[in-house]
Amino acid sequence: MDAITLSIVGSTIVGFLYSVVQWRAVAAVKFHGHPTATHINRGDSAPDALDKMQELGGIIKVGADAFLYSEYKWLAGFVIIFAPVVCSAAGLFASVAFIVGCFTSTFSGWIGMKIATFTNYRCTHECWCNVTKGYAVALQGGSVMGMTLVGMGLLNLVLLILIFSHIGEFESQEELYEAIAGYGLGGSSIALFGRVGGGIYTKAADVGADLSGKLENSLDEDDPRNPACIADNVGDNVGDIAGMGADLFGSFAESTCAALVVASASEIKDNWNAMMFPLLLSASGIISGIITLLICNVAYPVSKNADVEKALKGVLLISTTLETPFIFGCAVWALPSEFTMSGSQSTPLTACIPVWLGLWSGLIVGYTTEYFTSHTYTPVRNIADMQSTSAATGIIFGLAVGYNSCIVPTLCLGTTVLVAHSLLGMYGIALGALGMLSTLTMGLTIDAFGPISDNAGGIAEMSGLSVEVRRITDALDAAGNTTAAIGKGFAIGSAALVSLALFGAYTVRAGIHNVDVLDPWTFTGLLLGGMIPFAFSAMTMTSVSWAAHDMVEECRRQFAEILTNNAQPDYQRCITISTEASLKEMIAPGLLVMLSPLVAGILFGKNCTAGLLTGALISGVQMAISMSNTGGAWDNAKKFIEATGQKGSEQHKNAVTGDTVGDPMKDTSGPSINIVMKLSAIISLVFGGFIARQSAPDGGPLWLH
Repeated sequence: MDAITLSIVGSTIVGFLYSVVQWRAVAAVKFHGHPTATHINRGDSAPDALDKMQELGGIIKVGADAFLYSEYKWLAGFVIIFAPVVCSAAGLFASVAFIVGCFTSTFSGWIGMKIATFTNYRCTHECWCNVTKGYAVALQGGSVMGMTLVGMGLLNLVLLILIFSHIGEFESQEELYEAIAGYGLGGSSIALFGRVGGGIYTKAADVGADLSGKLENSLDEDDPRNPACIADNVGDNVGDIAGMGADLFGSFAESTCAALVVASASEIKDNWNAMMFPLLLSASGIISGIITLLICNVAYPVSKNADVEKALKGVLLISTTLETPFIFGCAVWALPSEFTMSGSQSTPLTACIPVWLGLWSGLIVGYTTEYFTSHTYTPVRNIADMQSTSAATGIIFGLAVGYNSCIVPTLCLGTTVLVAHSLLGMYGIALGALGMLSTLTMGLTIDAFGPISDNAGGIAEMSGLSVEVRRITDALDAAGNTTAAIGKGFAIGSAALVSLALFGAYTVRAGIHNVDVLDPWTFTGLLLGGMIPFAFSAMTMTSVSWAAHDMVEECRRQFAEILTNNAQPDYQRCITISTEASLKEMIAPGLLVMLSPLVAGILFGKNCTAGLLTGALISGVQMAISMSNTGGAWDNAKKFIEATGQKGSEQHKNAVTGDTVGDPMKDTSGPSINIVMKLSAIISLVFGGFIARQSAPDGGPLWLH
């Protein structure tokens, strides 16, 4: 095995070992109630709080396990049905890669959920002592997910390439890497169902709990009398952890596959080191991520609540800064001193520029997202001010904030695309996506931090811990909301670049030399593609509405007994409502995304599919950013009002209404749209040859001729 391959495999092993160290650190938390910590106000906490938090952690874990088990049974059926379709259209090796991608995506979601449910109540226990310990445990839990997911995705991909290279009889390098693209298809297919199913689950429970508990009965968030509160906490794990993990694995797999497919049609196709450059970038991200965590604990110590958000931002800044020289080192080591790409003479430095643009654009997108969603800044505070007038004015202003938040990310993406394509063509765009995802280990770490701390707060409330503990968990949760929004920004931005790179690979595979918007079939596809994110969002938000309706009705029925006769809440019934709704409702949106490019290609030709992909990309980016940031801003406006002591006021009720409206936007429809863009493109690539055979020579439908 050559040095570059060894370094890639070695980096994944180092990442796994670091994950084990962090897991052991989380497992080392002792449930003793901090008997020597004299500063804890024990008189304000329930006497059985210690036992209660462990019991609640177990209930949440069982609920999350049960949902994923049910969901994965459905997805196993999908894989069994769809793998032969991939085999017939793209070949046996593509179907094998598809199955491996499905497995890796499933594992990514499962391992994330396992560590989150393992960490959440331990975080609660450590917050009982101080914010320093609570923050450390939540970050350690998040880092296990980040390192394990990237390591597993990278290791499986390099093993697939090695095995296919040795046992496959491919006529060309292009054919080999087109088969490898099935890995990305498998990853995104599972990610879509995971994001949509998990998103419907969590928001049905969240909206139901807020409407019936907070607004109708004036209960605190996560009041143990609310029968939907456990389902809400389970949903944080199956949606924001398992779904998010599968989603970002899909982005990593597809961006790497896009770079490999484009490079396999260039002069570097027979240079193994050069072909491994995209994988080497991801491997360097594992090492820079470990160094980041070691530095961050020293550079950004957390001793009070206000330090949490600064520390999490520091993780992003340090990892981006460290990764910058790593990228140059990888390029000099792997790429020839001179090579031709897309007709232009290039050097390792030329290849670094798109990667650096993607890397730093990701940081700018992250900081822009933070500005529009954190209650430290003006936009969220202005929403809170508007909510003192009415819920309607807060909603109007929040929508405007979301629309405004699209401007800077779009400019960053446009600049990256323009420069990257000018230098290296579609290969440059794929490298830009990889640059944005090169710090994926840290992006996942701070993204998982949010749901872990959110669960910790819920467990603290339901366990009867003191108000001071809840203030600490609220500080972690508010910072986690912002980092989750930042993570969604990274996912959306990278999805746009990945989709464009896959689109370029599709045009090559389908034999489309020019995409002409004046061609009627292309323009028809453009209109259809622009509509898909809207139709998809309508389907997912309708699903959340109906499921939340059922949840509210169930909670009302139970509250009649709970509040008057002190009956015990039936948590399991609410978990069942969310589970059944999410599994039933995730199918139609998934079929819309997966079948649209195939139906367009078969009925209207390959040019129509090209237009469809373009339209979905353009409208999807704007919708995904605005929906995710609008929902995040409404959520943190509510938290800002609570932090100023206005909980229970009319302003707070208006903020809860805004937060409830934003829930499916930021956690169901918004983050799922980036998978819509990627999955449409990767399906078109894998089935590109089939679509071309169903098209006329001019790119229109075959049936016209």
